[in-house]
This record gives sequence, structure tokens and C-alpha cells, in this order.
Amino acid sequence: MSYLPNIAARTFTTHGFVFNSFASSATGAQRLGVWRADFSPQTPGLAHTMTEEEVLHVLEGELDNEIAEQAFTAGASDAVLVPAGAQFRVSNSSDLPARAWVVTTLGMNAEMLSGEALSPPWAQ
Repeated sequence: MSYLPNIAARTFTTHGFVFNSFASSATGAQRLGVWRADFSPQTPGLAHTMTEEEVLHVLEGELDNEIAEQAFTAGASDAVLVPAGAQFRVSNSSDLPARAWVVTTLGMNAEMLSGEALSPPWAQ
């Protein structure tokens, strides 16, 4: 499937965030998973690691990021590169919603600090 309209995106909600999956194995993608992540105001993220690197491109709002020992805020038009295996946390501490376009390699899995394993369906 080459045309991936917004109306056809599969939607998933976890840990207070909404993921709208556009490209995944379910839509015929072979290597890359692509989704839009929507972050409600004042939503704390949970620290986790991922098996594959991930890139977030902030479309609107601001996102607070912690990657390993580094903490920073990324705003609209900024990109965030998260290395595979790095401890990562993204949050929205502002009073406005935020949105990002996210890309990773299909098959990415995550592990929460609690040890809980997560195979996000939007990245499979």
C-alpha cells in the first residue's frame, strides 16, 4: 500500500500518549515504522530503552527529553535522535499539546525500567 491517508491510521493509546500508526508491517512496510505521537499537556513520560534507534521530529509544541545523561527541550521543527539501548524519556510538561512524527526500524521493542517488555504494535 503506497498511499497511507490519515483516516486509515491505526490508533493506539499507552502511558497517556496517543500513537497513530501510518507505516508498519500491517500497511506493507518492509523496514521502517512511522507514526505520529500526540502528547497531551502535562503528561509525564516513562523512562525506557529501545532495541532500535528512533528519530522524533517535533511538529508542534515542545517535548522534554532525557536521553542517557542528557536532558533538553525540543520544539517545533527540531529532531531528536534516540540511540538504541539508551535510557530515554519524553514528556510534555507544558500547558499546550505537542505532536511528533516518529521513525524507527520495524520490530523495535522497548523495555520499561520496571522490566516490563513492550512490543509496540505501531512499530511492528
